[in-house]
Amino acid sequence: MAAKAGDNPDSLMTLATVFCLRNLKKTMCYQGFRNKLCLRSDIFLPSEICDKLVNTYMELVHTDSNFEPEESFFQLFSDPRSTRLTRVQLREDFVRDRDLEAIKKQDLIELHLTYCNNLSSRSLKALSCFRDTLVSLCLFGCSNIFYRKCGAPLACNEDTDEDEEESPSSRHALETDFNFQGFNRLRLLNLGGMPKELDPETLLKPLKSLTSLDLSNVQLLGTSFLTQWKDRLASLVLYNVDLSEELISTVLELVNLRHLDISQESRRISKFKMTKKILTAIVQRLVHLMSLDISGHIMLDNCTVPHFEEAMGRPSTEPCKSSIYPFQELKRPLQFLGLYDTTLCNVTHIPAYKVTGSKNEDQVLNAIEAYTEFRPELAHRAINQLFDIARIQHCSQLLRALQLVIAALKCHKYDKSIQVTGSAALFYLTNTEYRSDQSVRLRREVIQVVLNGMEHYQEVTVQRNCCLTLCNFSIPEELEFQYSRVNQLLLKILEPARQDESIQRIAVHLCNALVCQVDNHHKEAVGKMGFVRTMLNLIQKKLQDRMCDQVMEFSWSALWNITDETPDNCQMFLNCRGMSLFLECLQEFPDKQELHRNMLGLLGNVAEVKALRPQLLTPQFITVFSNLLDSKADGIEVSYNACGVLSHIMFDGPEVWKMEEPRRDMVMEKMWEAIQSWDVSSRRNINYRSFEPILRLLPQSISPVSQHWATWALYNLVSVYPSKYCPLLIKEGGMTLLEKVLELESSHPDTKDMARKVMEHCENFKEDPMETNPGQDANFGQRG
Repeated sequence: MAAKAGDNPDSLMTLATVFCLRNLKKTMCYQGFRNKLCLRSDIFLPSEICDKLVNTYMELVHTDSNFEPEESFFQLFSDPRSTRLTRVQLREDFVRDRDLEAIKKQDLIELHLTYCNNLSSRSLKALSCFRDTLVSLCLFGCSNIFYRKCGAPLACNEDTDEDEEESPSSRHALETDFNFQGFNRLRLLNLGGMPKELDPETLLKPLKSLTSLDLSNVQLLGTSFLTQWKDRLASLVLYNVDLSEELISTVLELVNLRHLDISQESRRISKFKMTKKILTAIVQRLVHLMSLDISGHIMLDNCTVPHFEEAMGRPSTEPCKSSIYPFQELKRPLQFLGLYDTTLCNVTHIPAYKVTGSKNEDQVLNAIEAYTEFRPELAHRAINQLFDIARIQHCSQLLRALQLVIAALKCHKYDKSIQVTGSAALFYLTNTEYRSDQSVRLRREVIQVVLNGMEHYQEVTVQRNCCLTLCNFSIPEELEFQYSRVNQLLLKILEPARQDESIQRIAVHLCNALVCQVDNHHKEAVGKMGFVRTMLNLIQKKLQDRMCDQVMEFSWSALWNITDETPDNCQMFLNCRGMSLFLECLQEFPDKQELHRNMLGLLGNVAEVKALRPQLLTPQFITVFSNLLDSKADGIEVSYNACGVLSHIMFDGPEVWKMEEPRRDMVMEKMWEAIQSWDVSSRRNINYRSFEPILRLLPQSISPVSQHWATWALYNLVSVYPSKYCPLLIKEGGMTLLEKVLELESSHPDTKDMARKVMEHCENFKEDPMETNPGQDANFGQRG
């Protein structure tokens, strides 16, 4: 069978790394002095393993809420004699000065720090320790690293953590003593977002061998300093840098450039306008160019070939056919061309193999891929365009689209705009139309990023999108691997007394589905989370509003499900004024049939618990149950469930019946009449996972009417749904118990007659298991 999209398994290296990180004390470490995590003395790890450990650790910290970070994790890599680090990627506020100081003795070749706003100038000293070996350095979005906290000098006391608790925004004096003197091996440098108070020329002057430089969002006071690398520089990124004729002239001197990015955010106000002349000069002078990004620029004059003059045929990447005049002078097609937020992306012939833009799905996906890491403001808009494609058209590159959106959501879990658009896109990319093409692993990745979004954002749109996306999955099966977490998040959503109505409705629906058809230990665990109390609070609010809507009905249905064969949850229901709310709902909404069915189903579960039945044995409750025997609501369901409740109560015998009214014999008479009135071929809105509560009512003579109700229930179910219920009855020993019904003298003749028919159905089914029945395909409701 062909593998589905995204079905490639993790490597053994990845699996082993994750296992070790989740079990550090059982694999590599021990608890040392003051509970400090220490590496075992017999452990020696090469760089391939150390790099993987650190980088996977960071990924788990940011994407797995169940992963517990270790305070002294980076100290494990402080001694290069036992651990070797060479390539490290750290991101966001989790990273502290002490983490870099812990690994300062390592001979790092690559160090990528992204959005690490908690780093101060203390980390610059640690950076200086890597100057002899560092080849690639990224400080994108780490603007606080150039500031001292509390006026601390650059050479601060290494053992002091006094400034660790300060807020990221507590910047003080600008660090002026640091430059890149001695970083002789440094070739690739990213200083995107560097503070405007810093002079890049002074900072970068000592670097003689740069081949790649990213100065995104940096204010350049002069431009001539770039020419010191004119014979070496292969990549230059000037995204959102104020362009000028002087800067363009300087760029044109960098004749060995292979990648040039002079793009800008289109909404940014800029005096500079891109012209046909400038674009032509770039193509003519930078002959080695393989990648160019001019996204966001408004073309001052017409650069495109008129439509009637365009080359005939299918879209071509040949420069000679280019619909953009300046690119006709290219010697070969570009590998990459950024045209996002320009009109140029809409032309027919573009001489590049990969183009960013908004014309079609391919351009949009290219834009998400190119801009996610460092330009979330562009990635957000591209994901929004992907959302429209998936919603209105059809996404033809499903695996790539899902992987890109997942990556964006993981990379920017604190970016609200990314979370809103990403979660909306996931809803359409995981719906029924695309489901058959997706692997279990890929769908699990989607679930995890959706839950991350729910965890970090209480904002209405994100919560709604995430809940709706979860509705695209088979519940509870596909969510079982995150069962506890998803329930906790949904209950948290439902906690506020006044919640957005649509989110409330979806969340209650999900809660109901999650406690349906799961093992009892799952239900007990969710009950302890406050599930029963939360549902009853919702019901209370709806009663106050005098509104019986889907939230009200789903809440009772969820309570019906979670109390099935779970006495503790039944007890919680009674302890939280559940019976009072039942009576209030019955009085306030006398005509709501589905509501009555759900409430009576729940009370049937409560009545199955012998220790709780005395709480139901009051004149008020018995009168209500007795009256509901006459109900025709929802077919026979309300009457059937009311009779079930009474059957369990009657099973406890006449000695527990302490009340004068209503009399026990009169109630039993009404039960007989109700059962006689039901159509045994009725299709049911109910689903039994076990017959045990019914079977215990069979071999007894205390209450013949309870025995009769139980036998009727079995007769109805095996008649209408033989393939589902005949095997279940046989498996649970029902045939033996039915034989005892026939042996008992106290059994009513009608009861015995039905018992024989039930046994015949099961015998026939064993002989002909292929038997079919029109009712067999019913969409089963729930019994608890």
